[in-house]
Amino acid sequence: MTTIRFTALVLLGACLQGCAQTTPHWDQQFGSATRNNLAAQVLDPRVSANQNPAVGIDGRAAKGAHDRYQRSYEQREPQAPTLVINAGSSR
Repeated sequence: MTTIRFTALVLLGACLQGCAQTTPHWDQQFGSATRNNLAAQVLDPRVSANQNPAVGIDGRAAKGAHDRYQRSYEQREPQAPTLVINAGSSR
């Protein structure tokens, strides 16, 4: 009986030892992949300081382009299906 208890205590101690280990290297790197991916998607980090960002297109052309874009998503009425009558044989 004492041998079984001793073995159980040794196994329990081994299991608890595995839970007690920490991962300092992984904790230091936590989130760095996400930060690196986000930084790679930014073309120019100083772009928010630009005081005149809209150069090269006038207001009328921009409004026309925007209106065409909005109209492209309007619901169009579906066309009625074409009626097909087959009067001949298909031999």
